[in-house]
Amino acid sequence: MNGKIRQARESDASRLAEIEIFNYRLNFYPIFRNDSFYFGELQFADKIREYLRTPEKFKCIYVYDDGVVKGFVTVENYEIKKLFVEPVLQGQGIGAALLGCAVAEMDGKFLWALEKNVKAIAFYERNGFYKTSERKLEEDTDEYLIKLKRKD
Repeated sequence: MNGKIRQARESDASRLAEIEIFNYRLNFYPIFRNDSFYFGELQFADKIREYLRTPEKFKCIYVYDDGVVKGFVTVENYEIKKLFVEPVLQGQGIGAALLGCAVAEMDGKFLWALEKNVKAIAFYERNGFYKTSERKLEEDTDEYLIKLKRKD
């Protein structure tokens, strides 16, 4: 891989929004089946504005960039909040590189994943995380999140 991981900039907002929304639709729509949210409320322009409205958040976001931003990770208070890779580019080590950065550079220690998102859970387990017994309901749903922690 020839990419580098760097701190996100405001000029990355549209790519961040694009990657996030594509992943939400691909990974979460099949679980929640909520057309009004995934194809109505979840809009690129709104997501871009959300990123730009809080520019201090860019300090918590790192991107994988090889001339094009192909993925990103967000860590806040030791929690890996988001890790997304452009769906057509998954399986090339970009997510593992971003997760490694989250742990080594951003002190990411744990995350929450949808219990039904077995693909994500398997990815995290392959990359040094383990499932704990902690679970909680995803806000406004009947779906559970499971806490994963970094193996020390």
